[in-house]
Amino acid sequence: MDDPDPDPDPDPWVARDKLYHFLFCLLLTFLFSAAARLSPSPFLRRRSVLFGSIASLLAGAAKEAADHLRIFPSSGASARDAVADLLGVLVAASLLSIFGPRVSRPDSDSEPRPARIHSSIV
Repeated sequence: MDDPDPDPDPDPWVARDKLYHFLFCLLLTFLFSAAARLSPSPFLRRRSVLFGSIASLLAGAAKEAADHLRIFPSSGASARDAVADLLGVLVAASLLSIFGPRVSRPDSDSEPRPARIHSSIV
């Protein structure tokens, strides 16, 4: 008799878990980037996509570390989960770079614009 698959892959590439990792990091990148754009710091506003990407990757890495330590009920840490996290961040960063807001708050360290003088001559 032939066994269908005696040793199925315990961590398949195409799985609901990978979709969750992808979406989690995609949405976190959007969220952290939006928070950075609202920051009073010009440094963070100018680098909002980078900040959002790094913060999201750190959240994904923390989740994988927690899985490795068995804090969450899961099958443990997975390199494939980390790849799904990275893909979510890359897609979000690409979308933000292409379609992100074109108008941002003016930098407080930029030169002030000269005031316009309006004449009341009729």
